[in-house]
Amino acid sequence: MPGDPETAPLGTPQLTFLQPISRQLVHRAAVAEVFVTDGVRESDGGFVVAAQWPRDHALYHPDDNGLADPMLFAETIRQALLYVGHVHFGIPLGHRFVGRDLDFEIYDPELLRVGGTPLPVLLDVTWAWEDNRPPRRYGMRLEVKLTVGGRVCGRGSIAAFVVDDRSYSLLRNLTRKTGEGHPPDGAAAARPPLRRRTGPAPSVGRLRTKDCVLEPGDRPGEWLLRPDPNHAILFDHPTDHLPLMVILEGFRQLGYLRLHENGSPADGGRSYALAGAVVDCAAFAELDEPVRLVTEMYEPGVDPDDPVRMRIAAVQGGSAVATATLTWVCAQTGAAPVGGSRVLLCGTAD
Repeated sequence: MPGDPETAPLGTPQLTFLQPISRQLVHRAAVAEVFVTDGVRESDGGFVVAAQWPRDHALYHPDDNGLADPMLFAETIRQALLYVGHVHFGIPLGHRFVGRDLDFEIYDPELLRVGGTPLPVLLDVTWAWEDNRPPRRYGMRLEVKLTVGGRVCGRGSIAAFVVDDRSYSLLRNLTRKTGEGHPPDGAAAARPPLRRRTGPAPSVGRLRTKDCVLEPGDRPGEWLLRPDPNHAILFDHPTDHLPLMVILEGFRQLGYLRLHENGSPADGGRSYALAGAVVDCAAFAELDEPVRLVTEMYEPGVDPDDPVRMRIAAVQGGSAVATATLTWVCAQTGAAPVGGSRVLLCGTAD
């Protein structure tokens, strides 16, 4: 495995991977879901953030080829934003981070191969203020480079604005689609009873049935985003909307399902890995209304081993709350991602 499991490689600031930072700093309830372990400021807007990715994870487990789930990178970028904002720029704990966009791209997935110890990674971070109006509203963008074992193997960015609880409550009162039936801020909503899911969890690239967030819709080819509201990772803490990572997981699972519906790797079929995503969001996704996932475009490459692109819309109440364009590569070829990938966040980065 690249790198030292306890300290950062030579040539980088002395950072450790000995224990996670306080869970409050990354808005997580469970210590086990905190990946950031340390950080240091190098300049006014420059930082290095250390993180440790587990060898295995109940949800974000290694793929069939033994590579770390790219969702770990997305979650680490999210955590780095919160950590730098709270620790180095004094944004008060309890403020709400509302994401605007996230992008990530992995150049060399082989460096993310899972070995005999957890994987230490470094994020070279650049922070820039955007549309910043303190103290009532903060706005920022975070650009990151992903380094493993002293080698840069990916990049990404995330942008958000931050408001206090009162401003967030006003915002949510304006954005909710109906005036009744919604819980107070921070409370979980009553959900309709769960129906049948996709079936075996491997059909969506997950190991456990409880990790499936898809449910067949009423029409052929239609799927509903219906995660278990008691899921300990997807709903790490109470929320008044579907969290960003839940929506992103829904897009990822439907993409995996479409790509592998004609056979699994064990059956001799090709295995695909998510290489990038561009998700445009228009609104918060409410907890107590159905969200339909509809495939709007499926674009395979010219050759069987070329990247595959697809566009999926998340529709609630007759309008799209998010639209995702996903890029997948055939894992057997070791193909690198084509172009970049950007994710515009749907709701808070909490």
